[in-house]
Amino acid sequence: MPSTAASTQELAEFGRRAAAWLARSAAPRSQEDAWGAGSDSVAVFHDLSHEDELALLRQVGEWQRCKYDAGFGALTWPVELGGAGLSSAYEEAFNALEVAYDVPPAHELSSVTLHLVAPTLRLFGTPHQVATHLRPLLRGDELCCQLFSEPAAGSDLSGLGTRAVRDGDDWVVTGQKVWSSGAQFARWGELIARTDPDAVKQAGLTAFLLPLDLPGVDVRPLRQMSGGTSFCEVFLDEVRIPDSLRLGDVGAGWKVALATLGFERGHSGASSRVGGGWQQLLPLAQELQRDTDPHVRQLLADVWISEQVARLAAQRDHESRLSGDEPGPVGSLRKLHWVQGMALASEAAAAVLGPRLAADTGEWGTFAWTEHLLGAPGYRIAGGTDEIQRNIIGDRLLGLPAEPRQDRGPWRDVPR
Repeated sequence: MPSTAASTQELAEFGRRAAAWLARSAAPRSQEDAWGAGSDSVAVFHDLSHEDELALLRQVGEWQRCKYDAGFGALTWPVELGGAGLSSAYEEAFNALEVAYDVPPAHELSSVTLHLVAPTLRLFGTPHQVATHLRPLLRGDELCCQLFSEPAAGSDLSGLGTRAVRDGDDWVVTGQKVWSSGAQFARWGELIARTDPDAVKQAGLTAFLLPLDLPGVDVRPLRQMSGGTSFCEVFLDEVRIPDSLRLGDVGAGWKVALATLGFERGHSGASSRVGGGWQQLLPLAQELQRDTDPHVRQLLADVWISEQVARLAAQRDHESRLSGDEPGPVGSLRKLHWVQGMALASEAAAAVLGPRLAADTGEWGTFAWTEHLLGAPGYRIAGGTDEIQRNIIGDRLLGLPAEPRQDRGPWRDVPR
């Protein structure tokens, strides 16, 4: 937990210091609100060339290093781990100031590194691992992707089959991962592999930090229907990983994976929205004179309500964290609401645009919505499918009976 709570006076002084630093370090964001000005992108996933996406990641990394070196890049992390040891109120205050400046946009790989992998390493890493790897991750010097999902496991992460076999001081890993966001740009991967096929599914897994430049690692970007190549499949052919890169105990990989997924679901909320929403939909409807249509007005109202609920939920979660509570299964509720909000924005955009959504006529702010509509369904899978979230909500929040299972017993005996 952060060591310093925020008093009104201390927070105000921090705000003045942060504002002064931002004014010296970045240019103010344009306040131009006129229709047709600036970028009209509402993309959920990047549709960039390899070179352009690499350039974006370099910009993101440079800004993160700039913040970290100035004391603003790891505000809530303990001082002994390179942070400022402050409460999340300070981080929120800084973020509120930062949005007024023209800084690089967030990238999924950098978010995974900072908000999912780094805190997982803090929980389960050895003192040597933490001392060696945590600062480069927090500072933006190195990037780390997730190597969790597999083609044959579907939404059942605990059923994964990538094998890791002990060979002296190494583990020999063979298998395939998929939907690994940003793997083509990452230096590391957080890998979950099966080390004991005779144990039950969850008990036979172990986590590792995998250098992606090891012999036998083959990263292949996947073309998405929205145009970009944010996702990758990663093939592992007898990759030798030193046991010193094992993350947590042997057989404790499920616990490590759940912690990472918990951070991911807890990070899905109003502050992590991607794509378009109310801010873009209202001027779009006004420009096309669709804001008087009753159906459109109702959809716009639904989008606004959904975003307000998300903001209130994020504030409630923030206050819970200040009280020392962990998100727990409520993170699944937040993630499900977030994904439904993205789908609602898609429905509203389609109602506003009509035929304009189907043809690129060059009209600003119209056809660009296809990148949202085609990308939004991806988040029904990312971070745990909608079905998995509903199971967690039913089991752990509502206390409903668990679904019938046919996968008990040793993993190698489970039908696949």
